[in-house]
Amino acid sequence: MRKPYQIISLMLLVCFVPAVAKAQSFRVQCPDNTITHPSNLTNVNAEPAYTGPTTYGTDSKGQFVVPTANVNGAIKCQQISGGDGYMTEGDGTQTFMFSFGPLSGLADIAAGQPGTQFPAKFNTPFPGTLVRGDPATTDGAASGLVPWTGAPSPFVSAFTWNGAVGLAPEVLSTVNISDLVEGPLPVPPAADAVATAPPCTTPAAANTVTAYTFEPTGLSVGGTVIIAGANAAATNPADPLYNGTFTVTCVSNNATAPSGFSQFAFQYKDTNATGLGAGSLLQGVTASTPPVLDGHVDPRPIMDVGVMNGNIPAPLAAFDEDDEFFLTLTNVGMIMRPDLFEQHTVHFHGYPNASSFYDGVPDASVAINIGASFTYYYLAPDAGTYFWHCHITPPEHLQMGMVGQLYVRPRQDRVPPLGSLYTALQLQNGQVTGQTVDLRTACNPGADILCSAVTPAINTGAVQGNDKLGNPQKYLYNDGDGSTAYDVEYPIQMHGFDPNFHFVGMTFNPEMFADMKDKYFLLNGRSYPDTVAAGPQGTVSSDATVHYSQPMPTIINIPAGGKAALRLVNLSVTEYHTLQTLGVPMKVAGWNAKLLRDQDGNNTEYWTNSITLGGGESCDVILDASNTPVGKYYLYTPNLDHLSNDAENFGGMMTVVNVCNSLTGGSTYGNTCN
Repeated sequence: MRKPYQIISLMLLVCFVPAVAKAQSFRVQCPDNTITHPSNLTNVNAEPAYTGPTTYGTDSKGQFVVPTANVNGAIKCQQISGGDGYMTEGDGTQTFMFSFGPLSGLADIAAGQPGTQFPAKFNTPFPGTLVRGDPATTDGAASGLVPWTGAPSPFVSAFTWNGAVGLAPEVLSTVNISDLVEGPLPVPPAADAVATAPPCTTPAAANTVTAYTFEPTGLSVGGTVIIAGANAAATNPADPLYNGTFTVTCVSNNATAPSGFSQFAFQYKDTNATGLGAGSLLQGVTASTPPVLDGHVDPRPIMDVGVMNGNIPAPLAAFDEDDEFFLTLTNVGMIMRPDLFEQHTVHFHGYPNASSFYDGVPDASVAINIGASFTYYYLAPDAGTYFWHCHITPPEHLQMGMVGQLYVRPRQDRVPPLGSLYTALQLQNGQVTGQTVDLRTACNPGADILCSAVTPAINTGAVQGNDKLGNPQKYLYNDGDGSTAYDVEYPIQMHGFDPNFHFVGMTFNPEMFADMKDKYFLLNGRSYPDTVAAGPQGTVSSDATVHYSQPMPTIINIPAGGKAALRLVNLSVTEYHTLQTLGVPMKVAGWNAKLLRDQDGNNTEYWTNSITLGGGESCDVILDASNTPVGKYYLYTPNLDHLSNDAENFGGMMTVVNVCNSLTGGSTYGNTCN
């Protein structure tokens, strides 16, 4: 006979297993209203002009600091998959990898753009049926399958959807309604007659239609509700069922309604031939609100798109200072290694998190199991270039490819036309008399030696204008003097991998970490000459399907007399990497997401022709072609062993810099040199 504690332990185990299974599910999160960005005060789907810090107060209970006016920033969202995939290098080597792939912003990512979206785009279900395929084919690879269509070059695609893969409405929300009263018909009863119920009294004014929200959220004045199975046989035997379409015209908290229910008045069209009798009462009516998006997803399209769709580099993320960023990681598993139960996380390297819960280090936060999703939350305080990676056995997962880049755009980009950059930075730093101060981001060198937006020592009189492409001027940092202005930008990820380590990772474990040595050297996942090849780099995987794991070329096109911002990160586990350019001067403006400026406001930027980064470092440089003749130049590594694809004098870290007469197609990837 079992002892009592054994029986209790068995009962707990049986109860616990279903709970764990239920907790694991695919979900996404992208709110369109938060405490920091209330939709009644700001448009969360657009970046407002920066005219000063957000004005803060407290909520009605004095518990939370909330914006009260001049709300800055917006809400941005992105979804990525954690799984596996293949990649092919310039010498034809096919490589297995653990990696992240895109599950939102597919059209933008395929064109080399960040996959980060406003809620209005992210929360848009695909308007059709996603077929089995790879998102990177949206940049023009002709797969012959809808919707992956377009032209290989330039980056023009018929596929423009940037919503979250698998996003689906939740099941219909059903509510019971009582005290639903028919009013007198405006015309004699007839087939398909239109009847109007008397307006109910509202708190605003008697007999006034007011846009109160029907609960659950999703049905409001003007919304449609289907009422079926309303049995009125007791009052109208000739017309026992009402299956018409009813439209809410008024919602009121009527204290006299039976059983505490609110009273609802409807305009309705009776689809039965006999019409309705005046004053008849519908009893036992059931109304279903339209389905709403609440993070529910259909796992099938997620698996169809996410499996074997890992990218090197990982999907690019970018947002603006003051934004709230919601990043959902969905672990789709590793089909090439079904024996592995690999967890994954997202760790923003060097990024100032508000809480360790979202830091991605599993010891201090959480790890995401196969078949589960988790949404990370970030509030963007500081402009600069960062990167992110998986923090589960980092040397292994980074080497296998689970690394990507993100950058934060400065507030200075949003200074109104002809606005003073110096004054805008003074406003940010609380140096204007009578101006409220955003303590979260204010820069006072006397109190904070780490602040990254020191007001320049000299007011140069720089104002917001347009770049050489006619677009509003963009900057790398809040500089206050225009010193980090650029015309085009290119995020460039330096990386490398050891094919032997990857082969072992595909066949058996454990890998020999001590023997790990990079032999392929990459810029945005490609070695030369693939770095200058337009369109995606495809690999026929073991499922006989072409997967495009490297959608981002590294061709740098600069308009004549213009400037190109290069956002460089070294994501190698084992190597220092050096890049140099000849013929186009290089100015180093920021290092490790900090503007090169001392605490007295003096610029410490410097000119060079090469930079060297260790693993985990980032650097912002500007290639200044102000005095460079139109022509072709090169950006490459002087480390000869890094100019190779595991062989002598072939490939490696090299790409082309074109100084062009003019550019078409935008200020980043996908533009064309004329």
